[in-house]
Amino acid sequence: MAHLASRRTRALTLPVGLALTASLAFLPGTASAAPADAPTATVRTDGPKLSYVVNTRGGIGTAALVKKAIAKAGGTVVTSYDRIGVIVVHSQNPDFGPAIRTSWAVQSAGATRTNPIVPQATTDIGVAQPLTAEQAEIGAAGAKAGQDELEPLQWDLPAIKADKAHKKSLGSSRVTVGVIDTGVDDTHPDLAPNFDRGASVNCVSGAPDTTAGAWRPAAGESDHGTHVAGTIAAAKNGTGITGVAPGVKVSGIKVSNPDGFFYTEAVVCGFVWAAEHGVDVTNNSYYTDPWMFNCKNDPDQGALVEAVNRATRYAEGKGVVNVAAAGNSRLDLAQRSIEDATSPNDSTTVTRTINPRLCPDIPSLLPGVVTVSATGAKGLKASYSNYGLGVVDVAAPGGDSTVYQAPEAPADNGLILSTLPGGKFGYKAGTSMASPHVAGVAALIKSSHPHASAAMVKALLTLQADATACGAPYDINGDGVIDAVCQGGKSYNGFYGAGVVDALDAVSK
Repeated sequence: MAHLASRRTRALTLPVGLALTASLAFLPGTASAAPADAPTATVRTDGPKLSYVVNTRGGIGTAALVKKAIAKAGGTVVTSYDRIGVIVVHSQNPDFGPAIRTSWAVQSAGATRTNPIVPQATTDIGVAQPLTAEQAEIGAAGAKAGQDELEPLQWDLPAIKADKAHKKSLGSSRVTVGVIDTGVDDTHPDLAPNFDRGASVNCVSGAPDTTAGAWRPAAGESDHGTHVAGTIAAAKNGTGITGVAPGVKVSGIKVSNPDGFFYTEAVVCGFVWAAEHGVDVTNNSYYTDPWMFNCKNDPDQGALVEAVNRATRYAEGKGVVNVAAAGNSRLDLAQRSIEDATSPNDSTTVTRTINPRLCPDIPSLLPGVVTVSATGAKGLKASYSNYGLGVVDVAAPGGDSTVYQAPEAPADNGLILSTLPGGKFGYKAGTSMASPHVAGVAALIKSSHPHASAAMVKALLTLQADATACGAPYDINGDGVIDAVCQGGKSYNGFYGAGVVDALDAVSK
């Protein structure tokens, strides 16, 4: 296989690349003696068409005032999430951001992109490795009674004791995991039995589209979300693969545009939809474009942090456990100073030095979100995985190159095998693949404890995780150079957090 790329990708997957506190007030408001709802001069409309999020200061009454100010500033409301005070706006006024921020009722506002709302070229850097006929035959030949045909190739299931857990419970059909991603192909034979159409939606525009099938990836679009969905809840039906929680439901919440960009307005829509449509767990294997890290002291980026933070906290308040991938850039996210050379990724990148504490990756570094690092077939931190003491909550299999971590036979591929659109199967690796393992375990916990709050489910995730020590100095390629430094003890450290999640404990305790 090709060497796994180290660059952080939009959807947190290798080898595929896609365009993948506690306070609700990250930015101080800017009051003005001339609020934006006062009479204004002629507004320009000759700029590029951009999308914005406008975060209001108060409730529904304030939102009504802000909407009037938006119109006066040359904006058009796409949709409004009054429950969290976030309004999605389009405008061709190049001064819309500064203008709307003068309103006393606006806490913050920012453009969600740096490129106009026009078609863009894809920037995928790889494709999934398809399952070969030979591998399929090996898997089927090694399948034991009670196993699906390809389960012998899924080294990741015994790595978290999911195979043992399934003898006790497959999870409850009353639990739904929402895959906030590139779309899910619910016609796949391994996904169709467990698909929750009522909790599925297309949020790409920032407003929910419930047209039948709108949650599916269109032809030529990324297979990422379908792969993630299979890891969580592929049915245990005698064929194909087995999900971590094969008895729970899975829904598709599509937030990635055709070019693979996950913009703020879509992500906000996804979390609000999940909160209001019976979703118990969300999986988030992406970072919100176009900034890998969003600095709260920047008027645009800070508004994006605020909007997504409001949405995740709203979902959590409704009982949703939000799980997110830590990223694939080999970065120590606990450092006070790291380099970001990939933002903005929808126009021209710049190199900047940022502090992740002040410039979080959203949603994975937001308060309350479960942040997941990736391990390989040998149980070591995956070569590409981000890490950080006090940042990573738990770890799970995400796969790695067989050069670094080869699985035991009959498995012969160190990546994660799961579903692909069109009834197919294939391998991927990344923290994108680690996060759905944790989402699946969270679903098993919720199945065992149906009345548990989001906080309780998260607590059980960490308490039941198998503590994993840092181990020997981390030289993953054996060249004598330390590739990353693991800080902390066995019970909690920067590589594995509280440890590798345990599916058997999830159904037993």
